[in-house]
Amino acid sequence: MSAVDKAFHGLRLMISSGRLGPGERFPPEGDLCEELGVSRSSLREAVRMLAALGAAEARHGSGTFVSQLRPEDLIGRLSLTVALLPLDGLLELYEIRRVLEAHVMAQAAARITPESLETLYGYIETIEATEDPATFSEFDHLFHAEIARLGGNPALESLLAVFRARSRSYQVFTMPEGPAFKRASDEDHRAIVTALANRDPAAAANAAAAHVARTERWLHTYRPPISEDAVHHER
Repeated sequence: MSAVDKAFHGLRLMISSGRLGPGERFPPEGDLCEELGVSRSSLREAVRMLAALGAAEARHGSGTFVSQLRPEDLIGRLSLTVALLPLDGLLELYEIRRVLEAHVMAQAAARITPESLETLYGYIETIEATEDPATFSEFDHLFHAEIARLGGNPALESLLAVFRARSRSYQVFTMPEGPAFKRASDEDHRAIVTALANRDPAAAANAAAAHVARTERWLHTYRPPISEDAVHHER
């Protein structure tokens, strides 16, 4: 194990064990180096690694602190690794995504409000009216994000956002088959909102699973090129 790894695992243990709690300041650098048996440079690199994971934050003039360790924030940092996956790796995640989207959709069906339904119908109208892939991508994201919010679990909401952001890198609607794909996607969105409006968890879950499975099938069959613009805007 390298000195940086030693420092990283030592700090991680301090946090996971509760010795250093959310919002607490790290002990003085010299004390940590002595306890962990590493140099200052190794310790600083380990702290940078924790910061990249969202577990630590440096405050100018105040020192380094443990973050608030909110699950949704830490899970959101998975975008750093999920963004590295090639298409075949992304497709392996789709089985997970189908299950989670179906669960969230069922939860949303039980919690839907007239205000949220109005918002979702507004997104659908924009999606159906546009032929611009960027506009479609933006409002499709807003549509699914609103439903995930209704699911009531911020950590799950964050995880699904990571999956969706990576999927948006592949723009199937710019392909020659794009118009047919979009019509099918529009129909899926209508089926989802109808199930939500009817407060039918089973129908909502089935509609969500079918929608995700359709996208998975398109990606697997047609293997569209990755969009550099979409990658740039990933979380």
